[in-house]
Amino acid sequence: MQNHRMIGRVAVAAVAVTTAAGLLTGCGYGASADDSPVEQAAGASGAKLSADTVKIGYFPNLTHGTALVGLQEGLFQKELGSTRIKSQFFNAGPAEIEALNAGSIDIGWIGPNSAINSYVKSHGTSLRIIGGSASGGVKLVVNPKKIASLDDLRGKRLASPQLGGTQDVALLNYLHGRGYKVDPASGEGDVDVIRTENKVAPEAYKSGSIDGAWVPEPTASRLVTLGAKVLLDEKSLWPGGKFVTTNIIVSQKFLTAHPDVVEAVLRGSVAANAFIKASPEKAKADANLRVKADTGKELPPAILDPAWSSVDFIDDPLADTLRAGADHAVAAGLLKNPELTGIVDLTLLNKIFKAAGRPAAADAGLGVK
Repeated sequence: MQNHRMIGRVAVAAVAVTTAAGLLTGCGYGASADDSPVEQAAGASGAKLSADTVKIGYFPNLTHGTALVGLQEGLFQKELGSTRIKSQFFNAGPAEIEALNAGSIDIGWIGPNSAINSYVKSHGTSLRIIGGSASGGVKLVVNPKKIASLDDLRGKRLASPQLGGTQDVALLNYLHGRGYKVDPASGEGDVDVIRTENKVAPEAYKSGSIDGAWVPEPTASRLVTLGAKVLLDEKSLWPGGKFVTTNIIVSQKFLTAHPDVVEAVLRGSVAANAFIKASPEKAKADANLRVKADTGKELPPAILDPAWSSVDFIDDPLADTLRAGADHAVAAGLLKNPELTGIVDLTLLNKIFKAAGRPAAADAGLGVK
């Protein structure tokens, strides 16, 4: 069994080395961090805000559709007026968190577990979650020739995008709940969890190095076009099918210094989600245009359409499911009793909601005291 595991891991590593160069520039479902942030022209009108520039980070993934559409339609810039946007995209949470901590970005779209990890490691000083962006859009897809049902997972190799990331925690928690034993650090156990970046997962699947993957969109739909089948939609595991996939974070330093700029970005985010709901086809096309601009390749309809339809775009950060995700990380052995009080600050979001006559979003006891 040990030799079997080693062969699988070496094979995935080999796939990563041989395909990364082409995938970094040509893949529409995950790209490396952009070393040259894109500056968006400031609006011609609007009140002068406290910062000349705001640096925004996101992934070129459909679960970050709020950011994609907001940038493509100019909805953030409309709210920011003369404050310029510098945008930068990332492939994984740790790189974005590192950029936030270094001041290379001020505000970012990111998965909840990356935000939790940063907050815990910084002893509550790094960031705040200030709004929601996406729910859903995460699936377990498998090779139907090797896995016919959820009872066939033992001895199989399942990929997650990164150690300790949101999908990694979800997969480990699911396996734990079904009685499988997996070492959280190495991923070895009754089921092998192999950390494989989204951009590498399709080639790893085609080579047979992985038997399936717990991944966000559009990677899940990309694997389906390669012959995989959806074995489980994570929505089915959550009450009402709602769980946080992507939230909006801001560095505490920037929030303290420029709350007016942060509020403007949040207004742009709310406007982007309203646009997505009102014009879903146009919004889908906008997101694809942004993906193409960032990665060099648009998503074909066979991937774009099912992926987009599986994501719910929301303003509420679903803080109760954020807390549940942290509990799952504890159960999986990736966190130890994290102190999360203060990770959420919905002051500005609820100010926007109140002005629009909307009920306030709840912080689930995770708000700033």
